[in-house]
Amino acid sequence: MICCLNSSCHNPPQPDGTEFCSNCGVPLIVLRHYRPIRVLGSGGFGKTYLAEDVEKFNELCVIKQFAPQIQGGGALQKATELFEQEARRLQHLGDHPQIPTLLAYFEQEHRLYLVQQFIDGENLFEELQQQGSFSEQKIWELLLDLLNILKTVHEQKVIHRDIKPQNILRRKSSSATKGNIILIDFGASKQLSETVISQPGTTIGSFGYAPLEQMQDGQAYPASDLYSLGATCFHLLTGVPPWELWKQQGYGWVGNWRSHLQQSVSQKLGTILDKLLQPNYEERYQSAEDVLQDVNDGESHSQMPATIAHPRPVSPRSPELVPTVNYQIPSSPRSPEVPTTVNYQPLPSTSVDLLKPKPKLKLPLLVSGAILLLGLGGYGVWQVSKSFLPQTIAYEKLALANTLDGHNGQIYALAVSGDSQTLISGSADKTIKVWNLPTGDVKTTISLNSDAITSLAISRDSKTLFSGSKDGNIKIWNLPTGTLKTTLPKIEDSVSYIALSPDEQTLVSGGDNKIKIWNLLTGKLKNTLTGHTKSVMAVAISPDGKTLVSGSEDNNIKIWDLPTGQLKNTLTGHTKSVMSVVISPDGETLASGSSDDTIKIWNLQTGKLKHTLTEHYYPVSALAISPNGETLASGSWDYRIKIWNLKTGAIKATLLGHRSAVNSLVITPDGQSLISGSNNRTIKIWRVP
Repeated sequence: MICCLNSSCHNPPQPDGTEFCSNCGVPLIVLRHYRPIRVLGSGGFGKTYLAEDVEKFNELCVIKQFAPQIQGGGALQKATELFEQEARRLQHLGDHPQIPTLLAYFEQEHRLYLVQQFIDGENLFEELQQQGSFSEQKIWELLLDLLNILKTVHEQKVIHRDIKPQNILRRKSSSATKGNIILIDFGASKQLSETVISQPGTTIGSFGYAPLEQMQDGQAYPASDLYSLGATCFHLLTGVPPWELWKQQGYGWVGNWRSHLQQSVSQKLGTILDKLLQPNYEERYQSAEDVLQDVNDGESHSQMPATIAHPRPVSPRSPELVPTVNYQIPSSPRSPEVPTTVNYQPLPSTSVDLLKPKPKLKLPLLVSGAILLLGLGGYGVWQVSKSFLPQTIAYEKLALANTLDGHNGQIYALAVSGDSQTLISGSADKTIKVWNLPTGDVKTTISLNSDAITSLAISRDSKTLFSGSKDGNIKIWNLPTGTLKTTLPKIEDSVSYIALSPDEQTLVSGGDNKIKIWNLLTGKLKNTLTGHTKSVMAVAISPDGKTLVSGSEDNNIKIWDLPTGQLKNTLTGHTKSVMSVVISPDGETLASGSSDDTIKIWNLQTGKLKHTLTEHYYPVSALAISPNGETLASGSWDYRIKIWNLKTGAIKATLLGHRSAVNSLVITPDGQSLISGSNNRTIKIWRVP
């Protein structure tokens, strides 16, 4: 068999002798003497194929194809350098029996290819899913294997920077012990310069597994890999993904990791994991050799006294794969961003936002059609009549005009007044800030909140502000004075979003798998909508106020009749959580963004899928549609904002500049500005020239 190498094709296997792909029509080729037979995976750089070496009796190997979905010559050049870097690392380290051997690196048909040894086995994440949590004995064996590998890697002045279960393979073998563990994926690795890797604006790793110094400061030490090793052992020992804990607690989980144990572990293993998981890298082990000494020192593992286990409920759902942050942030505003490693430039403040990451529910974003509010960081904007807007606005020419950095926490919510002169932002720092949008100056700071502000909405006359908070409160404010007018009855759960109906008589709120409908005239709850089986992550109200759309962690989108609360339709198609939804100004089109990294465009009236957009590398957490209904903007955990033609689904532009996940987007009612909020505490104002 042979499969197509077109990176845009789904690459169905074809019988030998076939000249053209039956799916896309591209000629089928053999790369030198390597014949691709099926796709193993795909990512930001391209695809990975299982292949046969026809000159070695069809011995299996792995082909990595470099086909990046990026724009700009500078970005492509840098991405090429990073791809070549992985090849050089493999060449340098491949003599180790537990690191894949580089077989070839070459260019053919204007594509770069890396060919490496095929490892017949499964990664440890797959093993965990199939066999359940690891025993303590398996953890000891894993530590010995990986520490010996890391000892060699670090001695060669290389830091891996992305150790996690998915990057550790167990080779199939008749003997299931020593030497069967293989460390893979050196695409994020970096040559060590003196003691520390420290390049401003560069952070690489996977959320939950990467230590604080990597994610906050862009630094990596040998001790950084050891933290990731500790997080990996915790995941395999407990079955709890560090990523899930990081979303809720930041790095706070490492102080009570034992509370997630389902079985007792020895005091010795507990002590070693304690030291591996220290948030301060200076308090961790400083070398793999140091850990090995403790692992091999003293009594046998089975004789050590036990650490008490704290049984926990077993979740019925499989843990989702953690998004690996992989790409280079440009050092200059003019430098294009390179997709290969998560990069983040911290502000010169000593506060650490990563200790309080954004809540699990993401902030989707709606624009136009009366007040539209969404998800975790909702926003509110009043629709402007199309007669006041240009027929066509060149959103592909959007340029960064200003960066606002007055908050001390992640930006969860944005709202814009109807005259496009006032911006309101809500943050994890528990404050609401009111900004003069043209100048970027802060007009008012509202601090009377006990937890993060997750959602905002503004009344038509811009005199009333509504806010939802993680503390479960919905507050109503006098916007010009910044004073509190009233607080709706508190609900048990965190408020993840609020939405105000066009007639301003109804407020919609949510925080779990239910949607609550409030009568603003009486301040009383008038309806509760049930139907989602998991948390509701996004909401949108149609311009006529008759239709409510909700997106959920259960992968589904539900369409409701807002006045009656009756369920009208359920849309399926996303394979992971629906994080953002937005309705076009004419009420005909619905767009949804998901943690499956895609955007889907639907006919809202019929529920028919029109387009699936696949240019983002990581979850799509925010969406906005221009007031003229022609342009869709999307924000993602890949730090990028993409501009699309809503009708055709064609991509028009990619905006680079954020150095952390984009949580919120809003287009001003006059259509001239796009505003984005990010995890790194900044708000960016993009304007059409």
